[in-house]
Amino acid sequence: MAGKSTARVISEQAQVTHSVLEVRELSVRFGGLQALNGAHLAADGRHITSVIGPNGAGKTTAVNCISGMFRPDSGSVRFNGTELLGLPRHRIARMGLTRTFQNLQVFSHMNVLENVMVGMHAASGSEFMVSLFRFPRLRKEERRIRERSEEMLDFFELTSQAYKPAGQLSYGDRKKVELARALVSRPRMVLLDEPVAGLNMAETETIGRLIGEIRRQGIGVVLVEHDMALVMRISDKVVVLCEGRVLAEGTPHEIQNNSEVIRIYLGGGEEFGLSA
Repeated sequence: MAGKSTARVISEQAQVTHSVLEVRELSVRFGGLQALNGAHLAADGRHITSVIGPNGAGKTTAVNCISGMFRPDSGSVRFNGTELLGLPRHRIARMGLTRTFQNLQVFSHMNVLENVMVGMHAASGSEFMVSLFRFPRLRKEERRIRERSEEMLDFFELTSQAYKPAGQLSYGDRKKVELARALVSRPRMVLLDEPVAGLNMAETETIGRLIGEIRRQGIGVVLVEHDMALVMRISDKVVVLCEGRVLAEGTPHEIQNNSEVIRIYLGGGEEFGLSA
């Protein structure tokens, strides 16, 4: 369960206008591999939009393009009307679009609190690493960053482990650290790349509840995930990628009953308890 103080812990206040992410005609080729081929996606701050598909469908490539890690060969990625392609990652984060990674990206030798504080760097008006050396003019900023990070630790029930090296945490708790770091700057939308991969059933249930709370606090969620039970339970919209293209999109119920999705991706629908 999330910590006791859940009201507006993640987002400072309800957004007057919901953020909108628009991806159009995104294409990426790696040598002879066409990773994305005219893919599109629309997501907003009111919903959890999940992206599913078989391995190699282009899901993580799309997230990497949106977050500024890859530059696509063609297409457009707009966030609240601003074109993101060509912008550095820190600029995208400062605009309110953050992410987690398919492979855990925690700093093992830094403690848990410091790991979360790193997430404030993109939203800070001062140089975070400089502030760690306690220059007088930046001490107030450091206190703000620390206090905000401590709020996130409380929300994710990690306060008791704040000063433990992150590498000593369980895999499930390290996943929560990465989520806390992505959310500490109060983004307007977060991209979650397989947040429950490798987790057991109880840990998956916990992360699912937290993702639902993120959405309830006014932050849009784009979720890339292979756990179909979780996707169908918490998503508002599901986009199915196959060979770099959008195969289908709709509500979980529509996707569960889409014969083309069942034939190509679900192999008869056993993952949903469906028959073809």
